[in-house]
Amino acid sequence: MDYTIKQIAQMAGVSKSTVSRVISGNGYTSPEVRGKVLQIIEELQYKPNAVARAMVSQRTNNIGVIIYRRDYPIVSHPFYGKILDAIIKTAASLNYSIIVTTDYDLSVRAADFMLEKRVDGLILISRFHQNVIDYIKHFNVPYLMVNGSTDVEGVIHVVNQDEAGGRQAASYLCGLGHRRIFTIAGPQTHRSHYLRLKGFSEQREAEGLHPDSQSITYADSSTFDEGYRMMQDNWPLFAAGQYTAVFATNDTLALGAMKFLIEHSVRVPDEVSVMGFDDVDHASMYFPSLTTVAVEKEEMGKKAMIVLDKLIRQEPVMQQAIEFEPKLVLRKSTSSK
Repeated sequence: MDYTIKQIAQMAGVSKSTVSRVISGNGYTSPEVRGKVLQIIEELQYKPNAVARAMVSQRTNNIGVIIYRRDYPIVSHPFYGKILDAIIKTAASLNYSIIVTTDYDLSVRAADFMLEKRVDGLILISRFHQNVIDYIKHFNVPYLMVNGSTDVEGVIHVVNQDEAGGRQAASYLCGLGHRRIFTIAGPQTHRSHYLRLKGFSEQREAEGLHPDSQSITYADSSTFDEGYRMMQDNWPLFAAGQYTAVFATNDTLALGAMKFLIEHSVRVPDEVSVMGFDDVDHASMYFPSLTTVAVEKEEMGKKAMIVLDKLIRQEPVMQQAIEFEPKLVLRKSTSSK
């Protein structure tokens, strides 16, 4: 049987408002009355109606997380999955539940779904179109972005310093003596891949290297299979000994490229060094283990949830761009030329 607050109040001999104060924890109730009400609630195994509670408090304690990504995997992605795990863990500590969905079309469809669920706030992950922000703004729901950016004034975004990480990668490979470096760039419509390539290319120029057009290939996606295919398509250049190192703008591309090289009897890193970006779990598990630029994925997810909670509580947030510094992780896939 589903009991109501009115019935519980009658059993306890108190008012409905007293029962509401005990359930919500807001307002004063004497220890004796509180104990009596809680005992009845426990005996009846009463659970407050979530919809009714939301109508009173104007809060659902639900957070919507939307991952905008055209390619699989999505939730199990080695980069976005780590961010999502951290969001879920932090949300639980703040008494929120998480609703997750994806949007392959980069449209307002997923945002509309979340707004129908009356979420208290939104976390938008990865790239999306300007019309999504324009749509969400009409509903006055707190939101922020992770691993994406916008020129819209006042939108908070939690990001990695990708351009600086690209510079670190180029400086490291050049420092090892590599002058002929092949670059596999992920989709340039994505903020991270664009900035990583930008930083890498500019640092190469600063090192006095001026690569030709053949030395950069642009992948259609950022998957393992695409990295393998990029290396396959450019294999004649490596067979001729034209390059001594490969840099890819994420680890999955780099690992796919390295698999092709190893299958074709190229000794990594003795003949060709390989370097990625992100430091996903598989980077350390592969053989040889992958040198990469680490991104603070868990910290990004944790920070996003903490900041969103502040926005929901209407507390001031001073930074519009919350940036995390990348770090070099040196492993076995690179060596001196």
